[in-house]
Amino acid sequence: MKKVTRFFWFCSGAHIETLKKYPIEHNKYVGIGATIFFTALFACMSGGYAMYFVFSGNVLAPVFALLFGIIWGLAIFNMDRYIVASINKQGSINMQILQATPRILLAIMIGIVISRPLELKIFDKEIRNKLKGAYLKGQTRKIDTLQKTYKQKYAMEMGKSTELKKEKDSLERDINRSRVQLNQEVFGDKNDQTSGIIGYGTYAKQKEGILTEKQNRLKTVTEELDRLEQYLGQRKDYEGLNSTRLFSNVQLDSLANVAGFSDRNWALGQLAFREDGSKDLDTYMAQSFIGYLFILFECLPVFVKLMSPKGPYDVAVAKIAEANIHYADRDKDKEVIVTDNLFDHQVGADIERKKKIITNQSDYDFEQHSYE
Repeated sequence: MKKVTRFFWFCSGAHIETLKKYPIEHNKYVGIGATIFFTALFACMSGGYAMYFVFSGNVLAPVFALLFGIIWGLAIFNMDRYIVASINKQGSINMQILQATPRILLAIMIGIVISRPLELKIFDKEIRNKLKGAYLKGQTRKIDTLQKTYKQKYAMEMGKSTELKKEKDSLERDINRSRVQLNQEVFGDKNDQTSGIIGYGTYAKQKEGILTEKQNRLKTVTEELDRLEQYLGQRKDYEGLNSTRLFSNVQLDSLANVAGFSDRNWALGQLAFREDGSKDLDTYMAQSFIGYLFILFECLPVFVKLMSPKGPYDVAVAKIAEANIHYADRDKDKEVIVTDNLFDHQVGADIERKKKIITNQSDYDFEQHSYE
């Protein structure tokens, strides 16, 4: 139990040796330290989860996720610990709030960053459905674009194909009528189109010639239409129309499973909107409250430190800080005095040395001087 208590004291950024002297403050800093620790734990989980999807499909994805999660959790832990430990309780309430404002803003940003990956996991099922719908719509738009492009590029050939089909249908109907009329002519059925004379006479031969001419034309049209349709079919393969199909349910499941962090984050944002573009307040509120919860959780250590009254530990830490500052000032004065004395001594020594040099040089010059 003592080890756990000391660990949470460490997490709170408190000076442990000073805190030990004031038992009334122990629980407060255990609570602050525990909040910082669990915030870092959530950050580790969310960072690792986010990195897992960044490297999704890679066999080393779990390793990268674990490594990044630990690093991210430690970074958030260190930042939270500094934020709480740096709040000074010696000033007025307004001064403390002003001092804590940038730290609260930083805590809000950290809360948002932490909450997003966890929201991705919480709404995983809804995100998958949204991604499936988006992928299906994207594939539909792709097929529509391919078809539109194909129709624009081969409009002349498709128009000619349509004309040939119409001509073929018309010829087939005419040939059927001509065959009926030929049979009626041969068997002597009298009507507006036949002579009524039985046998294979002049009129029958004329009708047979017309029928043969239409059949030959039908053969030509059919061959030309087959060649044109074969060409258009090859063009469809080349343009990708024949190979592009709507995704099956199995393919959609597979695509949703390998979706990256960016796609999942986009899908999470789209959950707050219905198909018609209107806001889905239920989903929006659920997402918002999860984000607010983590923001509050991240800001909680700062709020606890601000709301708690100045205790004996805060006074003791302030006195220790004053003592350390005084010691630093006195240490500076000592170093200044020592430096000044050393400098003065060095100057004096240099003066004496140079005097001796000048004296010796003068004596030498005097001895070497000749008066004769």
